[in-house]
Amino acid sequence: MSLQALTYLIVGLTFAIYIGIAIWSRAGSTSDFYVAGGGVHPVLNGMATGADWMSAASFISMAGLIANMGYGGSLFLMGWTGGYVLLAMLLAPYLRKFGKFTVPQFVGDRFYSKGASTVAVICLLSASLTYIIGQMTGVGVAFSRFLGVSNATGIFIGMGIVFMYAVFGGMKGITYTQVAQYCVLILAYTIPAIFISMHLTGNPVPQLGLGSDLAGTSVPLLTKLDQVVTDLGFAQYTTSVRGNLLNQFVYTVSLMIGTAGLPHVIVRFFTVPKVKDARASAGWALVFIGILYTTAPAVAAMAKMNLLSTINPGIVTGADITAADAQIRYEDRPDWMKRWEVTGLLKFTDKNGDGRIQYYNDKSTDPKFAAAGWQGSELNVNADIMVLANPEIAMLPNWVIALVAAGGLAAALSTAAGLLLAISSAISHDLLKDMWMPDLSEKGELMAGKIAMACSICVAGYLGLNPPGFAAGTVAIAFGLAASSLFPCLMMGIFSKTMNKEGAIAGMLAGLGVTMLYVFAHKGVFFIKGTEFLGLFGGEANFFFGIEPNAFGTIGAIVNFAVAFAVKNMTTPVPDHIAHMVEDVRIPRGSKAVDGAH
Repeated sequence: MSLQALTYLIVGLTFAIYIGIAIWSRAGSTSDFYVAGGGVHPVLNGMATGADWMSAASFISMAGLIANMGYGGSLFLMGWTGGYVLLAMLLAPYLRKFGKFTVPQFVGDRFYSKGASTVAVICLLSASLTYIIGQMTGVGVAFSRFLGVSNATGIFIGMGIVFMYAVFGGMKGITYTQVAQYCVLILAYTIPAIFISMHLTGNPVPQLGLGSDLAGTSVPLLTKLDQVVTDLGFAQYTTSVRGNLLNQFVYTVSLMIGTAGLPHVIVRFFTVPKVKDARASAGWALVFIGILYTTAPAVAAMAKMNLLSTINPGIVTGADITAADAQIRYEDRPDWMKRWEVTGLLKFTDKNGDGRIQYYNDKSTDPKFAAAGWQGSELNVNADIMVLANPEIAMLPNWVIALVAAGGLAAALSTAAGLLLAISSAISHDLLKDMWMPDLSEKGELMAGKIAMACSICVAGYLGLNPPGFAAGTVAIAFGLAASSLFPCLMMGIFSKTMNKEGAIAGMLAGLGVTMLYVFAHKGVFFIKGTEFLGLFGGEANFFFGIEPNAFGTIGAIVNFAVAFAVKNMTTPVPDHIAHMVEDVRIPRGSKAVDGAH
């Protein structure tokens, strides 16, 4: 069977499973729609959380980023997994103890203010809408390459599939669909990794293969990779950092606290029966997530080695940089390159007219590149294709390549569904029911939730087709927005009996505002290089101590905490019943909602 036919078969089968689960698990109440009735088993919830969390960024992009960045890419591993430790220890059990449906509802009740809830909704929408852009883009990439359709058509198909199980099933449908999606994506990620590790190192366990010798040699894989990338003018793979060390640190922290503050992740812990189940769910989620995240560094290094071996076989086997066989002729490029060129994610420009593909660091000052007649790196490889193309580069069986396509789509669709539920819940429950129409019946609220979900899917599709410049190409900004706005507010809401509504509102607005200001400043929205006004910052990129916009969430969180406590000290103290409620929340026993009345 051809690759195209096999891909259609496997992807179609997974879609049929998702739709079947949606029909089986239709939401019949607002509790089903928002929190799956609160009866999900911790193991299943951990698996669903893993799928909810392991988005297109984790499945498709992360290993590619690590392959390009080397050691510096470890910040994604540490940040995204470390955030779950924070979530399990500091947030999940306490929020489950509170017994509400959504994050804005907790904020509104804890800070005794509909204004605080409204600001929380704004923060939630800012982070979630930014994050969903990457998921819809990932759907388009996977569809366009593997199903032979346009990027736009792929996004429309993805919208239709999510509509089927998210609108009708709500959290109940999404939860059980995500369990199936986790099984698909983890198999799709680990099976190719096992094949490739066995081929390159003879070790079938990718995590061990990363530290093993190349097959038939006594040279460790990472040692050889370091040699090859430095020969091509790049930084050493095993020691490079992202920017400077401060940037590496704050970037990691931003991803950690952003993970703990993302609403679509937090709401998963409202779906279990008891408080202890919330903590257990977080533990199981770490196990399920850890399988992929410990495999990713091996996938990244092996994908990098396979790519360089394809383009520069002479260098990999030890030939000099000027050797004729150090590059391949464009006409001899392998079929996988031809297939990926069609997507526009792999591009070749013959700058010196020699008909060969030169792939090296053209910012290097090493004279050997000029001596070889090279006039600039001629191959542009998008990081997003490294995982999806890796099985093709390694010439694995067609069924493995098709499985990877299904896994990439499962990862993108599962996270998109979780984000869409968080967005629609904020609109139908936190705005419509709690603020604008408090007398709305349960049946009316359920219908409003489904309409809000349908509208959210349309908005997400539009953003996927027309991503705004400030968020295009990255999901890290979404973590920065959550880190700077929601995480500090939740922490203060749980652990500070004295934090009042004025402090919480001011803190959220300050954290979100300063982070967005820094992001937009780099995109020329507020500051245009060359104007007198930008003289304050010198018009330079990363003007604040070399920190990237994607990493600025940590600074925004610090601003949030500082402003909140400053405003709190200048305003009215917290009412006594709220202080009692905080004490109740911090004793994670039982699952009954608290009200502070004692």
